[in-house]
Amino acid sequence: MLDVPRLVVAAPSTGSGKTTVATGLMAAFAARGLAVSPHKVGPDYIDPGYHALATGRPGRNLDPWLTSEELIAPLFLHGADGADVAVVEGVMGLYDGAAGLGSSDAAGGGDYASTAHVATLLDAPVVLVVDASAAAGRSVAALVHGFRSYGTVRFGGVILNRLGSDGHERMCRDAVEGLGLPVLGALRHHDEATAPSRHLGLVPAAERRADAVRTVRRLGELIAASCDLDAILALARAAPPLTAGPWDPAEAAGRREKAAGRPRIAVAGGPAFTFGYAENEELLTAAGAEVVRFDPLRDEKLPEGTSGVVIGGGFPEMHAAELSSNEPLRNELAAFGKASRPVYAECAGLLYLAQELDGAAMCGVLAGVKATMASRLTLGYRAAVAVADSVVARSGERVRGHEFHSTVTEPAHGDTAAWQWAASGPVGFVQGGCVASYLHLHWAGSPRFASRLVDACEKTPAGRKPVGPAGKKPVEKDARGEGERE
Repeated sequence: MLDVPRLVVAAPSTGSGKTTVATGLMAAFAARGLAVSPHKVGPDYIDPGYHALATGRPGRNLDPWLTSEELIAPLFLHGADGADVAVVEGVMGLYDGAAGLGSSDAAGGGDYASTAHVATLLDAPVVLVVDASAAAGRSVAALVHGFRSYGTVRFGGVILNRLGSDGHERMCRDAVEGLGLPVLGALRHHDEATAPSRHLGLVPAAERRADAVRTVRRLGELIAASCDLDAILALARAAPPLTAGPWDPAEAAGRREKAAGRPRIAVAGGPAFTFGYAENEELLTAAGAEVVRFDPLRDEKLPEGTSGVVIGGGFPEMHAAELSSNEPLRNELAAFGKASRPVYAECAGLLYLAQELDGAAMCGVLAGVKATMASRLTLGYRAAVAVADSVVARSGERVRGHEFHSTVTEPAHGDTAAWQWAASGPVGFVQGGCVASYLHLHWAGSPRFASRLVDACEKTPAGRKPVGPAGKKPVEKDARGEGERE
């Protein structure tokens, strides 16, 4: 059994202040010299960037939909290795799950993949952040009572947010403590410690590094001055040991790291490509790759000896002119794609590989594909099926992913599409060694994707083509045993 002090920061609804409190707690504990493990419920990429700044450790996601129920505790323990305390930021309202993010077939009902679900899987106490700005004491207490009575999670206390005065605080504090729950913190209005937002949520920390560092520091100071850190730490330390063992990327990938001769896989980073799960790169390393970074905004060449490329999500639409002006790298990636070298791209990566983005020239790996900003946000979980063989998937293989974008491509798919799911036609592109689509995947749920990509890189030295969308092959099962063909 492994004993990791931990707590979950939840709220009645989005916008209550979860990110403020969770990130501030991480920063405040780190300022005390504690090793803090940061986690986020759900598929969100942006909050973990701020968590990483607060703690100096990778922000990690815990999402039963993307991975599985069985993997939540092992993934948590993997991320929390060596930590003194772990802080888990929730998603949406406490009991809002996969159904609230567009999944109509979520196993276990509407609270599947909710903050409450993950808190239960981690046997972790919950701290409820309540926005008290438009309510007096008894109404706040009624809200807290309802949330505590509704489910079976273990409530550890309440943090009151956006209080207006000393009197307002006294009313709310007395009413909540009358329920037998401690008030662990009381925050006033704090606009000076708020991160800016835009069409997909907060602006990623990597795009405003210096400002983001200052914001995180202010959040830590705000929480340290407004909350009982000793009581919150004692609550986290009261969490019982977990019986699961930590997730092992080498075991999950089915291969061990090689001592020599590892194919080099270049992963896009920098301000334009900030979305990615830490476990994906860990799986690539465990599968035998040497993972290196490149920044399409700055670097005019791929890293020397690159055998494969991974381009994840982000905000290329905010940097389209700069990406377009880096013509040397665009040309090299175009040649890389035309040579059918392995390329895996999600969302922002799809846009970067297109012919153009809002009229700005992109790499043109996907010739004739034009991407433009859309009038609405596309957001939701997706239970997808691979339409064709690619460098990561096999035709008929089932995966669980999510979409999160405000752009569209014309056409929506190539002659050979990548995926299909309920209520959609074919989507994405499989072309030579390239697979690109809007679908985001957490590879802990499909760890063979990493091994397959590494295999494709090993089998595809310069001038040779990988196995593309060809004949049918046996499908290996993923972490949930869902690899069967339809």
